[in-house]
Amino acid sequence: MTSGEFNIYHRPVMLEQVLDLLAVKSEGVYVDCTAGGGGHSAGIFEKLASGGLLICIDKDSRALEETQKRLKSIKSKAEFRLVKSDFSNIKDVLKKEDIDCVDGILADFGVSSHQLDENHRGFGYMRSGPLDMRMDTDASLTAAKVVNDYPREELERIIHEYGEERYSSRIAGAICKVRERRQITDTEDLAGIIASCLPSKARREHQHPAKRTFQAIRIEVNQELGSIAGLLSDFPDLLADQGRFAAISFHSLEDRMVKDAFRKLENPCVCPKDFPVCNCGKIPLGRSLTGKPVTADDEETEFNPRARSAKLRVFIKGS
Repeated sequence: MTSGEFNIYHRPVMLEQVLDLLAVKSEGVYVDCTAGGGGHSAGIFEKLASGGLLICIDKDSRALEETQKRLKSIKSKAEFRLVKSDFSNIKDVLKKEDIDCVDGILADFGVSSHQLDENHRGFGYMRSGPLDMRMDTDASLTAAKVVNDYPREELERIIHEYGEERYSSRIAGAICKVRERRQITDTEDLAGIIASCLPSKARREHQHPAKRTFQAIRIEVNQELGSIAGLLSDFPDLLADQGRFAAISFHSLEDRMVKDAFRKLENPCVCPKDFPVCNCGKIPLGRSLTGKPVTADDEETEFNPRARSAKLRVFIKGS
């Protein structure tokens, strides 16, 4: 059974492009930082042979269960290991696995399809469900706590910065007005509050009026940007020479972080621009293989609309 034949739990985005740019070695060591339902993991694992190793990380226990099922269905002499953790802890994960360096690392920063589609997880705004949004169901912070307990100023900041929502002040005000009377505990209820306070032109946009706010709350609940910053800081030390790091982003905040990190690794010099010669001694650690981000083609976006906003960037370590 191949990765494409498995019953879809989470459809991997740009699988062929990822595998091509990672240039998987049959006896290499690879890390999938966001195992999800195992789609990308399965694609990598199928290319590994005896001596190859795949480390699958995810903080969602259910995702790891599905990944295990998927990988066990693949006939391979390679080895895989599952680790429940946030990918920001990748250094500690590899240390515990007694691994000094790896040949490739993949991170897909998107929310898995199963998380969006399962109402009880509280990620979606189209149907009723509890305001949860935790990727790690053992974590203490929920969307309900953010919505009901955060001060208005903090709520507005999160919606503005993480959701890039121009009506953040209006939305935060509407939420606070409602929570003075009652707790907001349902996703459909919150989506309705958001939609009702927006001007008509915003409600007529091609995307749901609550999309950006739900994104912002999800990022806060899971501390996603902090985790991404940690991974981007650590991955260069973990790659072997000619090792590759691939990142799939789904909104501008994530993509900007990846792009800026790659630029600093390509040109780490901190000398003033008017210095004729570099004196800081910092040398490039590698180069980006994707000047412009790789995006999904029309065929993929037709059967997987969630791939439309995906951007893939890849960095290779060494000269």
